[in-house]
Amino acid sequence: MSDSTELDALRTRLETGELADLPDPARILSSETVFDGHIWDVKRERFAFGDGELTREFVAHTGAVAVLALDEQDGVLLINQYRHPIRTRDWELPAGLLDIEGEDPQTAAARELAEETDLAAAEWEPLATFHTTPGGSDELLRVYLARGLSSVEAFDRGEEEAQIVRRWVALDEVVAAVLAGRLSNSILQIAVLTAHARRG
Repeated sequence: MSDSTELDALRTRLETGELADLPDPARILSSETVFDGHIWDVKRERFAFGDGELTREFVAHTGAVAVLALDEQDGVLLINQYRHPIRTRDWELPAGLLDIEGEDPQTAAARELAEETDLAAAEWEPLATFHTTPGGSDELLRVYLARGLSSVEAFDRGEEEAQIVRRWVALDEVVAAVLAGRLSNSILQIAVLTAHARRG
């Protein structure tokens, strides 16, 4: 089958098939780490595409998890912390990297909830999974819904986390703030809008 025939078949599948992302692993011709960072790396890859080749640099990410913690009245636990790349004290969800080799994502989510908010949850449910920046990073982020909250021993937080502010806000109020453009954190936006849509 020629490349043009394969491309036509692919386009037909995308235009008429079930609405879903389509895995399409490219043939990698070369791959190198061009920046070895403290938290993540930058890779440069050359790959076959169509009748030619392309080269792209991207952040090679460990993956991450986030937690939408809800109380009995559908209050959402938000945290606020300083984010230097955007020079903003950002409202967001408890979250963190999958940077412990072999750690289950839900276990990592429970660890992050405890480390950032001094809480544990009795009930866990996957809420959303998405690529945060597919044009520039391979990061896959999983958001979990957590209920049945209880206090755990307080963690000693350092660096930016030392200035975390916690706030409980009604889910409807958070949704309204997202829709009004007052909250720009994409993970928070996706999680609360998904939870709101599922509830309704």
